[in-house]
Order: sequence, then structure tokens, then C-alpha cells
Amino acid sequence: MTETAANIAGFTGMACIIAAYGYGTAKAQPDLFIQHGTNLAGALLLTLSLLVNTNPASLTLEFFWALIAVYGLIRAFRDRRHKRRNAPIKDRQS
Repeated sequence: MTETAANIAGFTGMACIIAAYGYGTAKAQPDLFIQHGTNLAGALLLTLSLLVNTNPASLTLEFFWALIAVYGLIRAFRDRRHKRRNAPIKDRQS
């Protein structure tokens, strides 16, 4: 990956994380798939950038940021599945 491509990935990742943070702050009940999915995409893009422009502290931060996002997505999937299973039959979606 060229340095220019790494910088574009890094700035795109940064924009994803800022957008996810703003979205979570602005919405009373944010869609957790959007919030955590955007955070995960941002962390992965920043990690790509950091593999070219290495910074161990930032790589460590992005690793944990991605782990937290994956954890949030897993919880969101489990919560949605639980709600669907416990919904009255007429409210269930196919």
C-alpha cells in the first residue's frame, strides 16, 4: 500500500469513528449495528493506515477499539435475536 493510500484510509477511518461518535451522541436510541459497525470500519481503516505509518501506541488503541466494536455488534445481534424470539407471534417478522 502506498503512503497516499494509507493516508486516505486513515482519514476515512477517522471520519467513520467521528461520525459514529456523533451519531451515538445525537440519537436518543441509536441503531447499535450502525454505531458499532461504523466504529469497526473506522478502526480497521485506521489499522491499515498504521501498518504503513507505524505507531505502536495507536495500533494498540485501534486493536482495542475494534474489539469493543465487535463486542458491541455481538451484543446487538444477541439482543435482536432475543427480542424476536420473545415477540408475540403477530409481531414477528419473517
